[in-house]
Amino acid sequence: MTKTVDLAVIGGGIHGASIALFAARGGMNVTLIDRDALARGASGTNAGTLTMQMTRAALIPYALKAHEMWVRAPEWLGHDVGVKACDGLSLAFTEAEETLLAERAEARRAAGAPIRLVTPEEARAIEPSVSTQIRMASHCTIDGFANAYLTGVAFRRALISEGVELQEYTSVDAVEPAARGYSVHTKAGVINARQIVLAGGVWLEPMLRWLSVHVPIRTLVNQLAVTERMPPVMRTVVGIASGLLSLKQYPHGTVVIGGGWQGIGDRTRNTHSVVHDSLIGNVRLAVHAIPGLAASRIVRSWTGFEAETADALPAVGAVPGHEGAWVCGSVHSGYTSGPYIARCLSQAILGEEPEMPLFPIDRLLPAVVSNPLK
Repeated sequence: MTKTVDLAVIGGGIHGASIALFAARGGMNVTLIDRDALARGASGTNAGTLTMQMTRAALIPYALKAHEMWVRAPEWLGHDVGVKACDGLSLAFTEAEETLLAERAEARRAAGAPIRLVTPEEARAIEPSVSTQIRMASHCTIDGFANAYLTGVAFRRALISEGVELQEYTSVDAVEPAARGYSVHTKAGVINARQIVLAGGVWLEPMLRWLSVHVPIRTLVNQLAVTERMPPVMRTVVGIASGLLSLKQYPHGTVVIGGGWQGIGDRTRNTHSVVHDSLIGNVRLAVHAIPGLAASRIVRSWTGFEAETADALPAVGAVPGHEGAWVCGSVHSGYTSGPYIARCLSQAILGEEPEMPLFPIDRLLPAVVSNPLK
């Protein structure tokens, strides 16, 4: 089977799904392809955190815009995704963490995030369950989380209603430049697309190789765990200065524990699993921050991939040397800023000026060194 579309988006996470949705609303005929189910890869295995505290300072303006979008998800996505907007705290337990917290808070505040440093007493007034051993905290009034499962369901319904063709559980074998765009070769047939978007998370590196472009993408294997349901023990999102902890309690009582503790995994084989010692360390840190968690039990733990570029900034923009080819991924705290970054890229795809600058990958390509003997 061969078909022709205006845009083929390869990768159905938050970024790919958002780009497909906005492009379709802009009048494009769009096909969205994913090797798995929609929004069930990295976008489905994360904790749905919407935070300024862990977002790179350069991404704060994007995250602020995206946070507004998440809060208004029923308006533009058409469905509720379980968003809880709340305060966020990042804690410091040592002098070194105090210094780190102050530096990070200042950088994010300079970028526009409403973050301020607070005393231990002020922190406990905001979050009574926080440890009495903290030395300082940073407080952000814009934080929260979404339900990752509901988000996938909402995007599916929105995309179908906009006429986007979904090809799930469909692997892409190759992408080749064609006379009028690109030929996307899948197990279901060939899709001729006038434009393409590579939005494959940690698989951006092998995907870009289809176009003979080499951009190293580091693969992180983040671990998460969830407790049994328990009485309310926290009302904010809580982390620590090092970034090695992220805590949130959902309305039904479970607490999700994250923070980037590493499991083991292999991108090529698409496998990843929990490391027991890392899980124990993450849980101990969680109890250290919120002592009341000691009364609960862990019922499940899991892992998921996260992509990172050499400079830890996103890969979002045109693919050099390939007109009509775009890339979107490797966004730290990507769930937070994903919809807005995707909207900016979709504006470029539609021939408009993006509302905010993109993050072109030219900076990540090997430098061309001239031969002085020529």
